[in-house]
Amino acid sequence: MSNKEVFSVKIGGQAGQGVKSAGLMLAKVANRSGYHIFTYTEYPSLIRGGHNVMQINISPRPVLAPFKTTDLLVALNKETVDLHLEELQDGGGIIFEGGDNSSLPQASKNLNLYPIPLSKLATDTGEKELLINSVALGAILAILGGQLSTLQQLIGEEFASKGNPITLANNQAAQAGYDYAVKNFAQKRENILKPLEESGPASLSRSGQKMIVNGNEAISLGAIAGGLQFASIYPMTPITNILHFLALHQDKYGYIYKQPEDEIAAINMAIGASFAGARAMTATSGGGFCLMSEGYGLAAITETPLVIIEGMRGGPATGLPTWSGQGDLQFVLHAHQGDFPRLVLAPGDAQEAFILTRQAFNLADKYQTPVVILVDKNICESDQSFPVFDTAFEVNRGKMTRETIPGYQRFADNGDGVSLRATPGSGNFFIANSYEHDSLGLTTERINDRQTQMAKRMTKLESCQREDLPSPQLFGPEEADITIVSWGSNKGVILEAVKHFDKVNFLHLTWLSPFLTPEIRKRLEQARYLIDIECNYSGQLANLIKEKTGVDILDRMLKVDGRPFFVEEIVEKITSVLEVTANKASQSHLPNGQVENIIN
Repeated sequence: MSNKEVFSVKIGGQAGQGVKSAGLMLAKVANRSGYHIFTYTEYPSLIRGGHNVMQINISPRPVLAPFKTTDLLVALNKETVDLHLEELQDGGGIIFEGGDNSSLPQASKNLNLYPIPLSKLATDTGEKELLINSVALGAILAILGGQLSTLQQLIGEEFASKGNPITLANNQAAQAGYDYAVKNFAQKRENILKPLEESGPASLSRSGQKMIVNGNEAISLGAIAGGLQFASIYPMTPITNILHFLALHQDKYGYIYKQPEDEIAAINMAIGASFAGARAMTATSGGGFCLMSEGYGLAAITETPLVIIEGMRGGPATGLPTWSGQGDLQFVLHAHQGDFPRLVLAPGDAQEAFILTRQAFNLADKYQTPVVILVDKNICESDQSFPVFDTAFEVNRGKMTRETIPGYQRFADNGDGVSLRATPGSGNFFIANSYEHDSLGLTTERINDRQTQMAKRMTKLESCQREDLPSPQLFGPEEADITIVSWGSNKGVILEAVKHFDKVNFLHLTWLSPFLTPEIRKRLEQARYLIDIECNYSGQLANLIKEKTGVDILDRMLKVDGRPFFVEEIVEKITSVLEVTANKASQSHLPNGQVENIIN
């Protein structure tokens, strides 16, 4: 089928056919066989029904992003064939419901066809709709050279809580699909999933083990590792699985998860818990953050630490509720009225989500202000293989005391913007409400108090910029013909694309407030040609860069259809820019690379 480095399997079917669970099971088989994986899922905003599809990318080396094309399509229904047949590579394969020639898909390219009576094999071993995905998984392993025993071990783990009959039925269904494919397509079998010699189920020691994790799970793990004590989250795509994970594990790790009635209650519960001394967080999407914005400012003026996860999807309003986007950056940077220190971090993958979420709790405590982790659906719900995360972490509660301090002033100006924080019950008197206040917290409208408190709060940004802000990450060579600038989940697809070019680098920004202005400006001004890549309509990061540095990135590659950028799209963009800039340099007799930062 394919000799390329990354092999892409796409499983499609109707909601209820187990597309997601089958895809994740296949990813786990690949992981336990020594391979790296990356998944991408699409599903409609429906309570029931609709077309679901999951792409599983498999490679001996780390794979970081989805691809536009597919090597093996697994169609659990006819609609999947109709929608995705033309995405197959020439020479690719398709597993589909078949038994007679009338069901053969008609394609414009050379394909390997695997007609398998999926429904009949599933019905023979149990209930069709519940087992068709296990039949397909068995067939996939047979065709790609995987080990059925690995799948059966995973089935045993997955269905352990449901009893032996369920486990047995799924194992029998997988066996039936495997046996049928081996018997009928022996000459077409591949070695795509053949266990690598240095890995496989027998060598799952912690030192060499890879884990499969998505952004929601990584955020949850980062919160737990960061000392989480309280979380309140109202469900909203794409962050809902954060609350599922946290609710499931609260007894084991000793924090409290509270289910609120809405997003307003969620943020106010978290603020209350933090005010009482607990490390607290909440999570939502853009629409929920609209409702949270009043609490956002309340946490700021009361100087109450809080971690907020904001999972972006396509807006405005309900917009594209089960698709992705990066349109909330400027909103989060400016939400709520007035000025206050907004710390906004944006991880580029699940591993960065783990690290930055964990760090966010220390930052929130250190600067006594809300910290927002800005992610999107593509990070939240894409599974990826990583080395097992290092959970060693030093919790820093900042300037916090539970002792009684004579003459205590909660909002005293100490020069760095951060006052000594006490909690209720410590014996220290202070007031915290939504009004401007003096150093004790007493409501005031006096000029000096207002100026002092406003300057004190805003000084936190300067302190954070000086003490905690890291240098931006530059991937690729120092000197490059093209510098790509981007943020968030675009990281993986850009890194996959730039592997194809020698003189292209990538500036990945994870700290969006405070902003490392001088260093970023210097890097951008040194660039020969700049491309901004974002999943929003207006180029919100590019606009932020222009605001902060004065550098206007004119070439902007923007996408708003809810889908991520695919590797092929970035490769095509870079190739076209290189061709045009080479022609311009040639026509103007300038040295190669000395071109304007715009294509006219």
